[in-house]
Amino acid sequence: MLSTLFARHLAARNIHYGWAVAGTTFLTMLVVAGAVGAPGVLIVPLQKEFGWSAADISGALAIRFLLFGGMGPFAAAFMNRFGVRRMMLISLSIVIGGMLLSLGMTQLWQLMLLWGVVIGIGTGLTAMVLGATVATRWFGQRRGLVMGLLSASTATGQLAFLPLLAGLTDSHGWRAALLLVCGAIVVAAVVVLLLMRDRPADLSLAPYGETDIQPAVAQPASFGALLMMPLIVLRDAAKVPTFWILFFSFYICGASTNGLVQTHFIALCGDYGLAAVGAASMLAMMGLFDFGGTLASGWMSDRFDNRWLLFWYYGLRGLSLLYLPFSDFSLYSLSIFAIFYGLDWVATVPPTVKLTAQRFGAERANIVFGWIFAGHQLGAASAALGGGLARTVWLSYMPAFIGAGILCLIGAGLVLLINRDQRRETFATA
Repeated sequence: MLSTLFARHLAARNIHYGWAVAGTTFLTMLVVAGAVGAPGVLIVPLQKEFGWSAADISGALAIRFLLFGGMGPFAAAFMNRFGVRRMMLISLSIVIGGMLLSLGMTQLWQLMLLWGVVIGIGTGLTAMVLGATVATRWFGQRRGLVMGLLSASTATGQLAFLPLLAGLTDSHGWRAALLLVCGAIVVAAVVVLLLMRDRPADLSLAPYGETDIQPAVAQPASFGALLMMPLIVLRDAAKVPTFWILFFSFYICGASTNGLVQTHFIALCGDYGLAAVGAASMLAMMGLFDFGGTLASGWMSDRFDNRWLLFWYYGLRGLSLLYLPFSDFSLYSLSIFAIFYGLDWVATVPPTVKLTAQRFGAERANIVFGWIFAGHQLGAASAALGGGLARTVWLSYMPAFIGAGILCLIGAGLVLLINRDQRRETFATA
């Protein structure tokens, strides 16, 4: 296989193959994130073409967010059982199928089915648990840094695509923008097919920074037992207070990022006279600063108390969201918001993954984090729907943005309740 030859080539240069796996995962999460973020550009064009309200479209996006998160724990179990590479290819195939079918949609139920259910399931089969799985399996050292890199790919993909998608939508229509995303997904699928491997042991390697090869843990033989595993893990994790603190803090994270800003920021700026391309450029700026901020967060999560990192991240994000309604929406004030907010977009992920692995063990960490990420997407769905309802009922997105800022300040205090000295919680294998 090409991956075996490439692994030997890297080994001859004293480079661990885990970095190739991390690069492949980065690309996959980048383009999947582009698929997740694309509808933020398309709300207004869909309203104009089909006459759907912001609440109607936001309802479909809320379904997608719920499935994107709800599939996480089961996606982790599927990756453990069927392999990461196979699940990545299945995920990319479902997403591209849903997007291609949506090119011909004309009815609201089709939007709900394709952009809500199909793309929600497809993206949920990888989501953030893919990054957590790769980081915990392939890296014994630099795990926080790798998780920061992969987390940054998600937000960067959601935001960096937007100016290009907005420009294509303005010049050639929203269908051309979707075709661009489909093309990027095809490229990622080819790279996954050629380079991705499930575990270091597949190449007779130990994880980066370790010396012992770790064999795969035995998985349930039956499909029913496989589906039950995430529920059993949830039952056990629910007994640990740390789980609920991380779950609710991540709910706040989702409500204050992709559910609100990613989904409604462009439409919000439109209400204040800023064109879609200009608003998308602000989101791209957030993505640029997020990349640096999240990498720095990963580096710091390997060195500092992760509870205090989360305290500062949520607190500063809350202040930035509370600032936005009182700005004048000029280029200067929006640039300040984009930089300040962007540094903190998904900086919460590396500390949250680290705390999860510390409390629940490396082998179950991806499933437990899958449930925590479900809380993130529940918050995202709430904010996506709530923002649309606020715009429809009160003719303003501002109540949603102020509410999200207050939630972030609550989250900053919540994470300090995690007991720093708590010993690792581990479960018996189901």
